[in-house]
Amino acid sequence: MSFPVATVDASALRNNLAVVRRLAPRSRVIAVVKANGYGHGMIRVARALADADGLGVARLADAIALREAGVIQRILLLEGVFGVEQFALAAKEQCEIVVHSPQQLDVLEQFAGSHRFVVWLKLNSGMNRLGFRVEEFTAAHARLRRCSSVSQIRVMTHLSSSEDRGQVTATQLKIFDDLVAPLGLERSAANSAAVIGWPEAHQDWVRPGLMLYGMSPVPNRSAADFGLQPAMTLSTQLIAIQNIGVGESVGYNGIWRAERPSRIGIAAIGYGDGFPRGTRNGAPVLVGGKEAPLAGRVSMDMISIDVTDLPQAKAGDEVVVWGEGLPAERLAPYADTTCYELVCRVTSRVPLLWKEA
Repeated sequence: MSFPVATVDASALRNNLAVVRRLAPRSRVIAVVKANGYGHGMIRVARALADADGLGVARLADAIALREAGVIQRILLLEGVFGVEQFALAAKEQCEIVVHSPQQLDVLEQFAGSHRFVVWLKLNSGMNRLGFRVEEFTAAHARLRRCSSVSQIRVMTHLSSSEDRGQVTATQLKIFDDLVAPLGLERSAANSAAVIGWPEAHQDWVRPGLMLYGMSPVPNRSAADFGLQPAMTLSTQLIAIQNIGVGESVGYNGIWRAERPSRIGIAAIGYGDGFPRGTRNGAPVLVGGKEAPLAGRVSMDMISIDVTDLPQAKAGDEVVVWGEGLPAERLAPYADTTCYELVCRVTSRVPLLWKEA
């Protein structure tokens, strides 16, 4: 077997979808599979999540790839489409579209095809990224209602800080509900953190991403706390052991130095595979199922691990970087990043193996 390797467990994905349904039992679920299924392999993830009520992708090319692979579920284009040609392709692929700008409205009004779109009108309730501002929203909705190319309108917003039980999200939800509830349209506001922490945000549709892949969107809470299972396990092997003396350094620039006679395991994974180069010493990995700390700078193809306290460690032992037994949330702070970025940055030279049972 090649190593490193990312093993994706289809049963974990299905378990995590079931958790979403338990937490939001009255909502339908758009499973977000953008960014190549958060690095897990978009097409296979979509097939594993066939029981979701729809799939969310960022860009039209992803929707086309899903359709070419035979995926028939509802597909929502979260960034919408741009220009006459893209609207025509979205119609051909039977996609639902987010409309968040006057320019998109202009093109939709001029669309000459026979297709009638399901449109998700996006309100900017405070994220200030995409969406119509409060003072623009009513006019945008009126234009959509008059548009002959629209069969149904739903409304959505995006929460910027739903991992916190704070005023920011409460304010966004109030803005959204005050403006949109009187319209009597289907609504969507909840991302993963809101599915877990904001029941009032569940509404008609929820749009989970990270939690489907078995990672926690809530600080200081593990995925296991919510019954989630990691879908990806990124693993490799030890390929060598070095015995070094007190005061000797390890790796480029000597940023780790032995304070005792030490055994250093060399594992075949590095920033060329997506392991962040800036990961600090002490970051945990599993060697033969036991934790050991990173020692020295991450190289393109290798990391060094202090296995002094694991005298049984030897070349050929499995090393788990994250996944089963070691959540990605544990590594992320050592790399000054989030588990979102960790799984999305796994590079194409790492094979994805699919575990169905």
